Amino acid sequence: MPRMAISTRVGRRQALLHQSLQRRQQWRFSSKRVLFRAILVSVAFIAFVPPIFFLFRLKLFHQMQSRKCGWLNEPPLVCAHGGDSSKAFPNTMAAYRFALHSQVDCIEIDVSRSLDGVLLALHDRDLQRITGNNTSKVGYLSMKEIKDLGSMDHSGKVPDKNILTIEEALELVSGSVRQVILDVKVGPPSFEKGLAKDVLSVVKRVQCKNCLVWAKSDNLARDVIRLSSDVTVTSNMRFFFFWSLA
Repeated sequence: MPRMAISTRVGRRQALLHQSLQRRQQWRFSSKRVLFRAILVSVAFIAFVPPIFFLFRLKLFHQMQSRKCGWLNEPPLVCAHGGDSSKAFPNTMAAYRFALHSQVDCIEIDVSRSLDGVLLALHDRDLQRITGNNTSKVGYLSMKEIKDLGSMDHSGKVPDKNILTIEEALELVSGSVRQVILDVKVGPPSFEKGLAKDVLSVVKRVQCKNCLVWAKSDNLARDVIRLSSDVTVTSNMRFFFFWSLA
């Protein structure tokens, strides 16, 4: 019996020792696998992450450059404000012809409405230069009264006594430039009342396909949009470079 007990104990110890060795071998093998996986992940990280980061930074750089220099692909239009007002009275036949001769991209026409509802290529300040009265307003004079005043400028520029209607101005310039900007003035006594309808009526009669309405009044802009989907209206002129030497 004692020998059998000793033999059983020895057998158990050997079995435990064998199991312990197996566990150690398994742990070592498992540790090697974990280490191998960690090495693979590290290599993959080193191989892929830096190029991806570089591509992202390169894309970001191109986007920044595009924002800074994108206007070179679509440069702003050079627009003659009231025609070439350095050589002739603004918004006259002579001023528009001088601008067309300079091959500008677009021409801006000031639009004011007379007392009897006629749209004229005229600015209040230009009317004040004509009359010598700093309080003169286009909206308080009829078309005949304004036409009779003429537009003789006393600054040595080319005289032109013909104040144009918007229709006459558009017929002259719309077919010769890329864009015509109608700078619609809102003033007393009628202000925006019926103004959008009057402007769109002239644009339609002349069949001006390149007319853009510059509405500095929100009400006027809404009226133009409501009445027509064919005419562009804006309050932002950041795509245009205005040229005025007056």
